[in-house]
Amino acid sequence: MNMPHTHSHDQPHVHEHAEANGGRSRKLLFAFVLTTLMMVAEVIGGAWSGSLALIADAGHMMVDALALLLAFVGAWMATRPADARRSYGYGRMEVLIGFVNALSQFVLVGWIIYEAVTRLLHPGEILSGVMFVVAIIGLLVNLLVLRMLHGHAHDDVNLAGASLHVLGDLLGSVAAVLAALAIRWFGWLWADPVLSMLVGLLILNSAWRLLRMSAHILLEGVPDGMDSAAVEVSLRGADPSIRNVHHLHVWQLASGSRMATLHAELQEPADSAQALRAIKRMLLENFGIQHVTVQIDPGECLDQPQDCTGHGHL
Repeated sequence: MNMPHTHSHDQPHVHEHAEANGGRSRKLLFAFVLTTLMMVAEVIGGAWSGSLALIADAGHMMVDALALLLAFVGAWMATRPADARRSYGYGRMEVLIGFVNALSQFVLVGWIIYEAVTRLLHPGEILSGVMFVVAIIGLLVNLLVLRMLHGHAHDDVNLAGASLHVLGDLLGSVAAVLAALAIRWFGWLWADPVLSMLVGLLILNSAWRLLRMSAHILLEGVPDGMDSAAVEVSLRGADPSIRNVHHLHVWQLASGSRMATLHAELQEPADSAQALRAIKRMLLENFGIQHVTVQIDPGECLDQPQDCTGHGHL
């Protein structure tokens, strides 16, 4: 066994990932421009009509415009190649930005609720016609932006964060439309702040999910839906020459970028290259793990016993 340590990576996947990030960057930039323009329109419309729902949604859009800009920067940085100081490149930037986006949602919800309570205690005149027109335009813009971003948001923390913000904007626009109709038809001034608070509470659930998902990746947890013990069992059956597998760690560098390191003990005699190819193929085909580092142990594990136990990061 003349290959004690090897490192394998699916190079075509790297180029595909970079190309995908380039397309996402363009979508995020376009979404940023649309959101910024709509934010300005809602600030003007909210000040003109006196609507808290529009002003709250404009405040939400201001945070969202920043979130989309940060997401664009994150997607762009994720395409940058590795260098001497960052051997894995900048792919994790998208996770950091997703984490910050989730935290910003909690701050935003707090502000919306505070403003809503203030308006309930001190109601003012609202021009429902202006409010309705601006809210409808905002609704259409948010639908367009959300449709653009939502296709890949399920497996990309960066886009998930951006989509979360836009979804909040969409709910805010719906609330503004309903509030405008309630004020115009029934004179219910309280509908404006009440619906604003409802939107804030709906945002909290999605913000919490994104916060947990991004924090789990930052803590190098095992990817969702994957059982590291099952990975270890599968590795032992990847090739007849594999006697044992231990010191297995499986994690994500960023969304959709799964990685693994492990120790493999082989039978004597054994073809190390064949075993390594079998390990890489099995991890890629069965678990979607593209980046694999394998240490071949010639007999007893060379590390300390406590370092060779366990199934990895949980």
